[in-house]
Amino acid sequence: MLRSRRGINLNFEPKQVFYEPEALNYPLGKKLVDYFRQIKIPVKATSSHNRITGLSGDTAAKTYFEAKKTLVIGVKRGKTFQTCKPSAHYQLPLTTSCPGMCEYCYLATTLGARPYIRIYVNINELLEKAQTLIQERLPEITYFEGAAVSDPIPMEQYTGSLRKSIEFFGRQPQGRFRFVTKFTDVDSLLNLEHHGHTRFRFSLNCEEIIRNYEHGTPSAENRIKAAGKVLRAGYPLGFIIAPIIRFENWMDQYEKLFADLAEQLKAASPANFSPAALTFEFITHRFSSRAKSNILNIYPQTSLPMDEASRKFKFGQFGYGKYVYPPVEMEEIKTSFLAFMNRHFPGAKAKYFI
Repeated sequence: MLRSRRGINLNFEPKQVFYEPEALNYPLGKKLVDYFRQIKIPVKATSSHNRITGLSGDTAAKTYFEAKKTLVIGVKRGKTFQTCKPSAHYQLPLTTSCPGMCEYCYLATTLGARPYIRIYVNINELLEKAQTLIQERLPEITYFEGAAVSDPIPMEQYTGSLRKSIEFFGRQPQGRFRFVTKFTDVDSLLNLEHHGHTRFRFSLNCEEIIRNYEHGTPSAENRIKAAGKVLRAGYPLGFIIAPIIRFENWMDQYEKLFADLAEQLKAASPANFSPAALTFEFITHRFSSRAKSNILNIYPQTSLPMDEASRKFKFGQFGYGKYVYPPVEMEEIKTSFLAFMNRHFPGAKAKYFI
């Protein structure tokens, strides 16, 4: 699980590590604390994985970037999991936050001043809870989302939690797992006995958006190459296009993304390339007042389109409002993206458009 630092480019190496003392009661927790101490990364105890204090930085931006280099090793508590609409029945909380620094990230609202990365070492207990929820909903199939508040791929090198989860759901006749990533370190997951019960999804965008707003993440080209590996491994595959942002020539650039994706997937695995088996999820750009305030504190020079006067205010499922594209523009986006999908991936399923 933990790989040598020699000759291998680890996706993420923290600047500092905190741990809950309870985490030492789990083999993974003890192994991680010992590992980080061994490689001379500062390690400190903390009372809670949700309360990390003393992060250095005399501005909101500096504190944010410091937090993004901070790893917290904890134990995920609670008797059940939160719901996860529209993508699944429940969240499976493997990690929280991620090392990517996307300016628009919705976690600017949900995490606010706590963007540090958390991993949970009680994976076996979490999977036992998942087993209970599967049993409660029989004979229906129960779906779990592994990336509701995180991108779990960068932490997989330390936890192995995705591997365990994929193998667990591979043994569940009525359980299904899904997660999404922007990252490309997928090799350790390719030869697992997933039995088609895990849908591996990639978050994609055109290069204009990735270059300007998705800092610290792989290019669209490299994400598509990783998706080709996943396709060859026989996983059900899907894509989230998010956030969809209108800008000059946006239609041309997004259609190019679809065309490149279709061409490269077909070349990567002609035998497994079946457009009708793919799923797409479309999420337009939106922002809350709180998110805008946090984003401007962290990225004061951002060019994200956040002019409230050009948007429509809409209440969301979590009790706070967001500014979304007005109906005419929203309809144009929806019509365009469904056309792109149908033209380049005939028969593919659009799971939702929001």
